[in-house]
Amino acid sequence: MVGLRERKKQRTRGALIEAALRLFDEKGFAETTLAEIAAAAEVSTRTFFSYFAGKEDVVFYDSEERMELVIALVRAPRPGEGPADLLLRLIGDSMSWESTTDGFEHAATRINLIMNEPTLQARALHLLFDGQLRLVEALREAYAYRIDPVTAAAAVGGLFGAVKLAVMASVAADGSLEQVREAALRAAGITARGLHAVLPHPDRSEA
Repeated sequence: MVGLRERKKQRTRGALIEAALRLFDEKGFAETTLAEIAAAAEVSTRTFFSYFAGKEDVVFYDSEERMELVIALVRAPRPGEGPADLLLRLIGDSMSWESTTDGFEHAATRINLIMNEPTLQARALHLLFDGQLRLVEALREAYAYRIDPVTAAAAVGGLFGAVKLAVMASVAADGSLEQVREAALRAAGITARGLHAVLPHPDRSEA
């Protein structure tokens, strides 16, 4: 059970995130100051630094948490589930998670910020490359390294690259939550047709 102190910390962190993303959207990322974010969340600037190292960290506030969830899922394939089907399930689960939280609203704001702020683009690329490399290793580990590094990298890069671009295009076109989800799943399905041909599919007896 989460204690009172922890709940208060979660509320403060949430207030900072909400205030920052709202101000970034209204004023622009570069134009928004840390003092303004803290004031909007009704805390001190010093308190801001108790939660985030800077403005960039607010934009990517859940990146590590999401990556850990993804890695945990990839490391535990279902009996008889091949790599391509596992990656497809990962996409579907990720979209379901997004739609049951406030993540979609935040995602739209963050995508627009990243597309227009060079410093955020650089941070996003770093997180993307690092995350995909971790995912490649987790995928190979899950299948006892029967997948070579190049094949695993091509599968992960191709699938997640297609999904990310589809989501970004749909958000940029002011798509609804359902339209964004459909775009992501469609992109994943198109890419998966090729993945089934190159990734091994274990027999149920091997699982």
